[in-house]
Amino acid sequence: MKSRTSQASHQTPIPEIRPGQSIELLKELHILTRDGKLNQDTRRKLKQVYHLYQFIEPMLQELQSQNANITLADHGAGKSYLGFILYDLFLKTGNAGRIYGIETRPELVSKSEQLAERLTFQRMSFLNLSVQESIQSTALPETIGMVTALHACDTATDDAIQFGLAKQARFMVLVPCCQAEVARVLNQHKAESLRETALSELWRHPLHTREFGSQLTNVLRCLQLQAHGYQVKVTELVGWEHSMKNELIIATRTETANPSARKRLDLILKELNLQELDSRFS
Repeated sequence: MKSRTSQASHQTPIPEIRPGQSIELLKELHILTRDGKLNQDTRRKLKQVYHLYQFIEPMLQELQSQNANITLADHGAGKSYLGFILYDLFLKTGNAGRIYGIETRPELVSKSEQLAERLTFQRMSFLNLSVQESIQSTALPETIGMVTALHACDTATDDAIQFGLAKQARFMVLVPCCQAEVARVLNQHKAESLRETALSELWRHPLHTREFGSQLTNVLRCLQLQAHGYQVKVTELVGWEHSMKNELIIATRTETANPSARKRLDLILKELNLQELDSRFS
């Protein structure tokens, strides 16, 4: 006997929703209203879901062609919305593959477990672990096919990168958010930089410090990934959770290290008095 959720997902008349999608999940994500309808705002959210998925689907297909047992780790998972969507759209119909939601807040891990049970998404695991704990944990495989981090605030994106490097991830899909650490260090050494280089005019004013620091953070991350043998693509993603603009970083492992990228990264850190962040981008 099919579950009520399964039956509902096939009975929806809404043309924008793909066949077999879980109606209960779409309501949980506030993509559908309580009565299962789309309005102007929720229709926009659904388009954002599909926009993100179109970037990730080809990578999942490649992993599937190489190894049917896809492994995906979503770092800083929060309520695991991204993991649930990927499972619903891609993994649900198969018999292999597993998604791991890694989150430090136990109450969110518990809620995700409850939702997965209601939806009968059996190949989803939720782990209450820090980054370092997740790297060492036996609950995760030694290697991971894909690492995702959606709207990971400040250094949480860097943590996801460190996890991906340690797990030799084939793909990393990153949407950074709220980046402050580089801006803080730029501001800390501003007087020294103003004496040494005209480039410091790029971050003389506080607003520019924040904006320049945010962009510079992602530039350094891209160089870090390239140095470790990843091919990097940077594009714009229409925002999730009402964000107007987001930077999407897609990294594909090539297994060929890039010493030139490492050299450029080191030169930027030195030129901008950011050497104390070397370990962050190592």
